[in-house]
Amino acid sequence: MGRRHLVVEADGGSRGNPGPAGYGTLVRDDDGAVLAERAGYLGETTNNVAEYTALVVGLTAAAAIDPAAVVDVRMDSKLVVEQMSGRWKIKHEDMRRLAEQARSVIDPAQVRYTWIPRAENSAADALANEAMDTREAEIVRDFGDVVTSGQAEGARRARGGPRRRLDPSVATTLVLVRHGETALTERGAYSGAVAPGPALTSTGRIQAARAADLVQRVGRKAWGDLPFVSRIVASPLERATETAAALGRRLGLHVRPDARLRECAFGDWESLTADEIDARWPGELAEWYESGTSVPPGGGESARDVGERVAPALAELVAAHPGSSVAVVGHTIQIRAALGLALDVPPSRWGTIRLPPASVSILRVWPEGLTEVVAIGVPSDL
Repeated sequence: MGRRHLVVEADGGSRGNPGPAGYGTLVRDDDGAVLAERAGYLGETTNNVAEYTALVVGLTAAAAIDPAAVVDVRMDSKLVVEQMSGRWKIKHEDMRRLAEQARSVIDPAQVRYTWIPRAENSAADALANEAMDTREAEIVRDFGDVVTSGQAEGARRARGGPRRRLDPSVATTLVLVRHGETALTERGAYSGAVAPGPALTSTGRIQAARAADLVQRVGRKAWGDLPFVSRIVASPLERATETAAALGRRLGLHVRPDARLRECAFGDWESLTADEIDARWPGELAEWYESGTSVPPGGGESARDVGERVAPALAELVAAHPGSSVAVVGHTIQIRAALGLALDVPPSRWGTIRLPPASVSILRVWPEGLTEVVAIGVPSDL
């Protein structure tokens, strides 16, 4: 049998150019049936960025269905079609970056680009307008008997085909970024889930910019075997959203908040240093670290509690974005939980993981649940 054939229809728009922008894309099979729809609001950006984003997301959706498929991309953007076909040069840096992302999703030899009139691209256009109207950061719909890349691998094994247990094309890369320094970080105080929480200091903003530069290098000069980061998810606390915004500006990506990624709740320990906590509650801070299950006074959380809310958030990212890299911007205990779960070590040992402000840690997770720890606590000024 030959390769499966998929059709990607993609479109993006900006009301003002630049202005409020969104993208829409869908994947069809040979018979024209829609297998997947994706759309999202991008904030303030240009038509070209929105159109290229639609292409990247559409190819990612096609790769999730079958990474070996031959893909026919149909767009009403002459610019994107001609540039991706290699007939026109790509001069703008944002366009070059997005074009590189598109080429990294599926082997360019598997992809053909076709220009179509706007009237023939109405489905993708409607999705882009839905995103701009609703301002939903991410709209994901799957239909019919969709075979994901992980399921396709299982089917190959059942037929006695080649066993590729660690096929990198189906792994999701999680780039975990701790927020930059705040006034509480500087004095060694515990800063928990209280909203909005402290903002970044001037040093913290510099650290966030450096972290953004490091994350932008993922898949390029740093960790060249990994996909470029194509999505950003962040804790809604101010120090994390400020850090994530620096990444978004550097990468040209929208930031989606997820409350499950907030920091641990420290209860009555909030804003106190370790010495201050020990003076008021002798021995309880050590017990909190050593047990992984004890709870701070005043309604706080244990390390295990944090892991129990972080795990499903990360699992959803892994399921939704195979073959992609997602930046997850958050906090010390939250990132320790993610790494501890990946390393399969108990919560009582998570406190041994050192994470400087604005540091970067990287995991790769396969659909089967296998995990590879690529890096832990890499300083942002590396």
